[in-house]
Amino acid sequence: MILSRTKSESAKGNRSSAGSGNARTVTIPSFEEFLLKRDYIGAKTVLQCSKDYDEVEEQLKQLWTGFCDFHVGEYKRALQLYEKIYGADGSLKEVALNICVCMFYLGMYDEAQKLVEELPQSPLKIRLLFHLAHKLGDEDRLMELHGSLRDVVEDQLSLAGMHYLRSHYQEAIDIYKRVLLDNKDLLALNVYVAICYYKLDYYDISQEVLDLYLNQFPDSTIAINLKACNRFRLFNGRAAEQEIKHLVESGTFGADLIRHNLVVFRNGEGALQVLPQLIDIVPEARLNLAIHHLRRGEIQEAHQLMKEVQPTVPQEYILKGVVHAALGQETGSKEHLKNAQQCLHLVGGSASECDTIPGRQSMASAFFLYGQFEEVLVYLNSIRSYFVNDDTFNYNYAQAKAATGYYKEAEELLLQIHDIAIKTDSTFAMVLAKCHIHAGHADQAWNIFLTKDSTPDAFALLQLIANDSYRVGEFWIAAKAFDTLEKLDPNPEYWEGKRGACAGAVQAILAKRGSGAPPGGVSEIISLLRDSTNAQAEGMLRVIRRFASTIK
Repeated sequence: MILSRTKSESAKGNRSSAGSGNARTVTIPSFEEFLLKRDYIGAKTVLQCSKDYDEVEEQLKQLWTGFCDFHVGEYKRALQLYEKIYGADGSLKEVALNICVCMFYLGMYDEAQKLVEELPQSPLKIRLLFHLAHKLGDEDRLMELHGSLRDVVEDQLSLAGMHYLRSHYQEAIDIYKRVLLDNKDLLALNVYVAICYYKLDYYDISQEVLDLYLNQFPDSTIAINLKACNRFRLFNGRAAEQEIKHLVESGTFGADLIRHNLVVFRNGEGALQVLPQLIDIVPEARLNLAIHHLRRGEIQEAHQLMKEVQPTVPQEYILKGVVHAALGQETGSKEHLKNAQQCLHLVGGSASECDTIPGRQSMASAFFLYGQFEEVLVYLNSIRSYFVNDDTFNYNYAQAKAATGYYKEAEELLLQIHDIAIKTDSTFAMVLAKCHIHAGHADQAWNIFLTKDSTPDAFALLQLIANDSYRVGEFWIAAKAFDTLEKLDPNPEYWEGKRGACAGAVQAILAKRGSGAPPGGVSEIISLLRDSTNAQAEGMLRVIRRFASTIK
């Protein structure tokens, strides 16, 4: 019901006469006009302050005030007002249903369920019960109520919303498009379709559909925010921020969501100041705060945020899996690694996600944790074109390549990486050294050691260089590595390795092979053995000198 302004014709005439002498007359829009423009704050202000509505029944004004509060997201204020009205007149069952809806939006699912069950049957009650069943995890009731939905716009939109909540985005799109065919005036459905395409990673298509709505309503906060998100995915955070900058300080509907998204667009800047306050307001705030902690290496803090989360959507499963994987690698916990495998495999194997980029990344990550690198490559190869310049992707891709023997390709990938955090990681040095050796560049692996010889991981790197160089016949590099190991730790195994490597290097010289032989010839091998304290070194030197004399 739309309110009619209660003013007399004489009042209209007097106001018109009074303003006739002015060059410009300022006309305040009516309550109805504000509603049609979706300016609910303006509508509420006129309703409460304009004398034109003094004679309107107080209860009716309160009902419309609650309507306006609800539509600007002030659910708690609307709830309090509706409870006051219902407390004064318990016969207003429609108001009680409004109370249930407000409770639902405030996350008061049990309270809403208890009250709505007492109310008369109605289409809105069925739709509300349908969504409450989803929130409360009652799958049997959900399917029962699904069968009660009718082939009318409201019920079909409710069903589409349920598909969206359960990450069945294509099913939601099909319903929205079907409704739009018969109701072309419902332009807002284009926003819902655009959001679904955004969730499916079709950002360009999302923007095309969204423009159909923005062309008619360029001031829509929700649509502007979605446009910013599309630009963030298609371009960068700076381009996204330009779209919503004018909304930041306006106190508009969705201000919390805007503040949250600005943190994301700015690559986590201000995360610790903004996101903790929004954890119970914006669902993604908890996830993004956990991601922020992960990026800073604060794995325990990320785990604290995620440990109570019971995943219901792919993003939550993925993040929980990543946190478990990071914690498992840090602590050596097999239980955390197993939980990570389960979360990631579940996403990658699901029908709704198996063909999406996040789904394939998840399956690749699960197989990575299983140690099945051939399977990792199957999934990473399928999405490689989307991450050509992504350092993190290339790092993981290179590790899988190296683990399956594609050393030359892995070496090329690792040399493309520019991220300092990755390049200073000890694992990066180990993998790159291994790739250099197996790609025929053992001298470059030795150079890596020379830059890392004062680090805690230098000894392990040296062992890798010594053993892998020996295996591929790069005997001179192996001899130098075993020589250094022997000096650091007088383990007989290192002398055995050094002795074998020196013999291999001599053989490479005799066979006139460049690979495996020292650049300076036999004299370098003799110099290396002369420094050894092992009793066998002298006998080996005599043999090598004898061979050296025959070579000359």
